[in-house]
Amino acid sequence: MKCAFAFAVVLVLSMGTMAQTAVPPGTVLPLRLSTSVDARRVKPGQTVVAQIMQRVSLPSGSLARGTKVLGQVVRVSTGDRAPATLALRFDRLLSAGGVVPMQTSLRAIASYMAVGEAEVPISGPDRGNANPWDWTTEQIGGDIVYRGGGPVVDPGGNAVGKPVDDGVLDVVEAQPGSRCSRDVAANEPPQAFWVFSAGACGVYGWYDIAIQHAGHSEPQGEIVLASSKPDLKLPSGTGLLLRVVAPAGGEARR
Repeated sequence: MKCAFAFAVVLVLSMGTMAQTAVPPGTVLPLRLSTSVDARRVKPGQTVVAQIMQRVSLPSGSLARGTKVLGQVVRVSTGDRAPATLALRFDRLLSAGGVVPMQTSLRAIASYMAVGEAEVPISGPDRGNANPWDWTTEQIGGDIVYRGGGPVVDPGGNAVGKPVDDGVLDVVEAQPGSRCSRDVAANEPPQAFWVFSAGACGVYGWYDIAIQHAGHSEPQGEIVLASSKPDLKLPSGTGLLLRVVAPAGGEARR
């Protein structure tokens, strides 16, 4: 009995150790907000919950669809006339081995309507087809997904990945002249992009929200969104494309 207990303790500790190193810099995390974030209502320190929407492969295993990612409100500013700002950190992942601290940056954010449009066929006969695996869809950012054996192609017609059951596997594309222009070590292996394009970068579905700070540079891991209006609200269902820039307390990489 004691041996079994000791083995269980060692197993749990081992899983926890694996979890601490399981999400290397460069890993893409496609998320959907599980809670709404209203700048007029939230306070600093409040928890924000999201979940991974496509299985993410890692050197030590994988993160299942539905894995929770936790963040927090860092600060918020609203007013009657001044533009609203909202600072967030997504810095904890709940794995089977426990809580995994990390630092993340924001590559792209999309409204729930933009997410919904990317989850249905583009047009034509696909809309009458009950089998989603045969649909042709358009990703957030313009990539086209030819399911049923086809590739994923970017707006220029170049193959950038392939469809899978819960999303797509793409090779990360840099965007010259943008904040997504620089490479990291993990650009080469295909990664989980869910409904986002390989080159998705910036804000989609909103015209009054901008990414003021993505979290690559100091303060590392801090994501700041700014609105041209006095309020800023991210409804439940908002899509996020995060990228791990460093383990917690580590040196960030873009």
